[in-house]
Amino acid sequence: MHHEDIYTETPASPDTLANLGPLAPLAGTWYGAEGVDTHPVAEGTESEPFVETQTYELLDPQNSGPQLLYGLRYHVAITKPGELNAFHDQVGYLLWEPETETVFMTLAIPRAQVAMAVGKAKPGDKQIHLRAERGSTMNGIASNPFLEKNFRTESWDITFTFNEDGSISYEEDTVLVIPGVEKEFHHTDKNTLRMIAAARPNPAMVQEGLMNRNPK
Repeated sequence: MHHEDIYTETPASPDTLANLGPLAPLAGTWYGAEGVDTHPVAEGTESEPFVETQTYELLDPQNSGPQLLYGLRYHVAITKPGELNAFHDQVGYLLWEPETETVFMTLAIPRAQVAMAVGKAKPGDKQIHLRAERGSTMNGIASNPFLEKNFRTESWDITFTFNEDGSISYEEDTVLVIPGVEKEFHHTDKNTLRMIAAARPNPAMVQEGLMNRNPK
């Protein structure tokens, strides 16, 4: 993408849902109780079940001069079955750039770690794969000193799959380097979720609807 003018904003539609491209099926709130988390422990590897709620809220269009992004604000909340304390909490944005057919996913977790995964996708795709890599300034990973020293994250891959029955599945693979462990450790997560609530329209779309109902 190359623009001579880096300041003039590209016109945007207020209807985010209609312009989300491959991300459109994610809008809404989802619940899944089939989660499996495989992570490192002192003895080696441990796998645990989890239940999960994912919420994807519609954002108003975002302009950086001529760059135009449509997206979702998301929150992932994970607990162990029968427990209330958070097993994993995650917030961020999933963004779609129509001009380049690129998806960006930002991640922030309360372990003082952030990342951005990037991938290519087209509207209607049944699967989206995104990747972040340590050291990259385009799709990188930043960790606090303890994690960087003891559980260094080399990469993070996530694949979303939109199933024929309307559910969504995802698989994550976080590659870690751990002192005393000879090989890279693959910390994996997977789950299948079903929608429990539709997304509300984004504020600009609500405003547009109100304006359309006003008499001229």
